[in-house]
Amino acid sequence: MDRRNFIRNSVAGAAVAGFGLGTVEAATISAAAPFKLAYAPHFGMFENAAGKDEIAQLKFMAEQGFTALEDNGMRDRPVALQEKIAAEMTRLGIRMGVFVVNGDTAWKPSLTTGDKALTEEFLKACRNSVEVAKRVNAKWMTVVPGFYTRSLSLDMQTAHVIDNLRRACEIFEPHGLVMVLEPLSDTPELFLRYSEQTYMICKAVNSPSCKILYDIYHMQRNEGHLIPRIDSCWDEIAYIQIGDNPGRKEPTTGEINYKNIFKHIHGKGFTGVLGMEHGNSLPGKEGDLAVIKAYRESDSF
Repeated sequence: MDRRNFIRNSVAGAAVAGFGLGTVEAATISAAAPFKLAYAPHFGMFENAAGKDEIAQLKFMAEQGFTALEDNGMRDRPVALQEKIAAEMTRLGIRMGVFVVNGDTAWKPSLTTGDKALTEEFLKACRNSVEVAKRVNAKWMTVVPGFYTRSLSLDMQTAHVIDNLRRACEIFEPHGLVMVLEPLSDTPELFLRYSEQTYMICKAVNSPSCKILYDIYHMQRNEGHLIPRIDSCWDEIAYIQIGDNPGRKEPTTGEINYKNIFKHIHGKGFTGVLGMEHGNSLPGKEGDLAVIKAYRESDSF
């Protein structure tokens, strides 16, 4: 599924026993204190409670204590809307999380191939992303190396990926921007799947503009052992994403102990953004408010 459409298409979900609307509303409507960590909702996550207008959603997020926004598809939004969103985020004190640099090529062999045309396509996307980042005050941008190239050895593919990322760093470094590499679990065809693999690539690229996006949902599916692996890769992790497993919904709906994980991340002094890249477990306004309730519970350490 296109990552830019993931949140919009996955809001509806099965009902979770024990969450009555009255209980959820009572727990969240007056919750205006900022969270301990900078959790970043997506547009669409609260549209039942706040309306479909992006500015209204931003205001609702701020009222509920959120201090960041994540928008995978920001690069493809009209310039005028980007500027409008950025102005409102500045007014509300909301930071910009990631948007995706190379969503069009992330789901096929691309950076692994050594193909010069694909490299140029990627570098063009990087240059365009610099302009978007400036417009919306973004610092981090997601990069996915794409699928395996089955005709090449793993070592050769890794070399191609490192070479492409070093060239991208030449674009991002002068602007103080950071591409964050995301290991994923969506399909075994994806080249980048593990935290230690990503750590090795970041070390090889050796640039402040190439770091890890540690998506807790994907890493629980691919490797588990979350807290020790976070610790082992910590000096290369610049961005974190959230989703419970199974189901890729909000914390408290699956097997991951997010309260302990958030406490651990907070204790390590993390001041970056944690993107809420998941769907809502309940439909409608009840589902919107259940997400806020889940974050209040998980942030109460």
